[in-house]
Amino acid sequence: MPLTDFTDEQARALVNVRQRYEVWRDAERAARALPYDLRRKTVGSYSYLYEIHDRSGNGKSLGRWDDEAESRFLAYRSEKAAAKDRVVKSRGRVEESARLLRALRVPMLAAAPGPILREADCRGLLDGQLLVVGTNCLIAYQQEAAARFDLSDETEDFDLAWAADTKPEGAPFWEMLKAVDHTFTVNTERTFQARNSDSYEVELLVAPSRAASMGPREKPQPIPLPEQEWLLLGRPVDQVVPCRDGRAARLVAPDPRWFALHKLWLGAQAKRNPLKRRKDVAQGRAVLDAVASAMPQYPLDQAFVAGIPEELVPYWNGWQEARSDR
Repeated sequence: MPLTDFTDEQARALVNVRQRYEVWRDAERAARALPYDLRRKTVGSYSYLYEIHDRSGNGKSLGRWDDEAESRFLAYRSEKAAAKDRVVKSRGRVEESARLLRALRVPMLAAAPGPILREADCRGLLDGQLLVVGTNCLIAYQQEAAARFDLSDETEDFDLAWAADTKPEGAPFWEMLKAVDHTFTVNTERTFQARNSDSYEVELLVAPSRAASMGPREKPQPIPLPEQEWLLLGRPVDQVVPCRDGRAARLVAPDPRWFALHKLWLGAQAKRNPLKRRKDVAQGRAVLDAVASAMPQYPLDQAFVAGIPEELVPYWNGWQEARSDR
């Protein structure tokens, strides 16, 4: 599939949106690291400094009110106001960049995944725990190639894969999803899938080698799929992409070489929906073409070929043959 290189203006705008997004993300993380609130409470004839944990007012005493407590209280108020100001200003700059990218007709991620990815990033879940898989990856691959390839890249669902190799506390994925939209519930018929009140679907996938690193309280509960192991190979793509909700989000996707071969394999599975199989093959070929033409950072060399599992070799050979015939 032919590629259309990004213009210099598009490339500059993408560099800028990443810088601005990271400033916002870091500001948001710093703001969240502060206590929910500090308050002065009077109990009987004494006053105390309280740290408040949530909207319900639950908290704990930090000791009797004195000059030191007052200084701590005032310093907190000042720090929190400054943190909020940084978040608001940096978010405005991200939105400005997103408007420019829309005007420049840069490929954009659908609106619905944006809030999920931003919340996951603020919680550190994109630093080794989650990968975006499926069609939404195409946006990141186009940025990695600095070129557009014309394929449908919007779907009515969002696929993520659990990639952590150590077990975290609690249920970080489910807590993140509920923080984005409290209406998400697990689909009882497909327990690896969650839906919100708008029927938007989020699916969680996992490779057998990572299944044990999911906590028992985590939701949804995916069925380990051997083919997901391929998406853990190589080096992930890490891009900040503009979203149709007027903002941007960080998107971490599998190594494009393994994503493409996985897609070609999916396209050959008879049990899969024929319409999806056709799309899988088109996407797999397009991404491998883009890797060969515009991603030297992901070489298709002898070392890579030597590591291709036997099950995927026919799809690699088929792509090579088709490419040589063009």
